[in-house]
Order: sequence, then C-alpha cells, then structure tokens
Amino acid sequence: MSAIDKAKNKAEELAGKTKKKVGEATGNDKTEAEGRRDEAKGNIKQAGEKVKDAFKD
Repeated sequence: MSAIDKAKNKAEELAGKTKKKVGEATGNDKTEAEGRRDEAKGNIKQAGEKVKDAFKD
C-alpha cells in the first residue's frame, strides 16, 4: 500500500467520523448516516489495500 493511498483512506475515515459526530451532536440523522457511510468506505478501502499487500509478498 502506498503511503498516499494509506493517507487518503485514513483521511476519508476520519472525515466520516467527524461528520458522524456532528450529526449526532446536532440531531441530524442524514449527516450522521453519511458520516457512518464515509467512515465505512475508508475502512473497507484500507482492508482491501491490506489484502493486496498480503498477496504481493
């Protein structure tokens, strides 16, 4: 996994966590759901990159 991909995936995950927390704090269910989705996307991308790395070795 390249460092750039790793940073992008982590940034997406953290942005999702932030959006989720903002949604929780403001009572906005839509924003909270979008945050959960973004966080999950970041996690899935990271997992996919780890699988690719495992097969490279």
